[in-house]
Amino acid sequence: MSATTASTGTTMEKGPAAFFKTRLGSFLAVVPLGLWTANHLWNNLASLRGGAAWEAAVTHHSSPFAEALGAIIALAPLLLHTVWGLARLFMWRPNVGSYSYYGNVKFILQRLSAVGVLLFLAAHIYLAWIKPHVFEGHGEEFEDIAKEMFTSADGPTLIVYLLGTLGVSYHLGNGLQTWAMGWGLVGSREAVKKFEWISITSFLLLLAMSWGAIYGLYTGGREIVAKEKAAAAAPAH
Repeated sequence: MSATTASTGTTMEKGPAAFFKTRLGSFLAVVPLGLWTANHLWNNLASLRGGAAWEAAVTHHSSPFAEALGAIIALAPLLLHTVWGLARLFMWRPNVGSYSYYGNVKFILQRLSAVGVLLFLAAHIYLAWIKPHVFEGHGEEFEDIAKEMFTSADGPTLIVYLLGTLGVSYHLGNGLQTWAMGWGLVGSREAVKKFEWISITSFLLLLAMSWGAIYGLYTGGREIVAKEKAAAAAPAH
């Protein structure tokens, strides 16, 4: 990303307060949210080992307090980053019309992915936490999410998760470069280009973990549905 595109929109807010909000917003996105997301995706890869392994890694907690603490650690930074991001979304303007730089394309994709990620997380939080806990009285079960991923009886769940995790992976991976530039970790044009490989690698790793976990859920759902059909077709004794 060029120095010109990196500064796009930053002149719309000035002063110590704006500087603090920018640093806090990027910090929340990368440190607590980034680490939590990577750990969450890693845990979800347990879907490749079956339902019991997935539930042990993702939904089982040592106590209700531990579950509540985990939710707070994830949701509090997410809420703050969302508020900060929405404010910047309406203030920032791309300069593609004036500058045909590669960084401007990434700028637009970052903003579009932010909107997509927000919609995806709303659906994911409802399906994975609110629906099972509030309306069904229990934690999320592997059988439910796996069958939903395979059959998508109530909607295009598989497509939503594939596209949603693609957006999350890009938004976080590309955001690493913006974060490094904002915090002064990279300054020269050459350093920015070198750091971009870290950003691209992070994006690919996050996407691989995401789609690997989804594949495990999908194949698990396929096996569950196949067993149910076999049981239904078996003659009664």
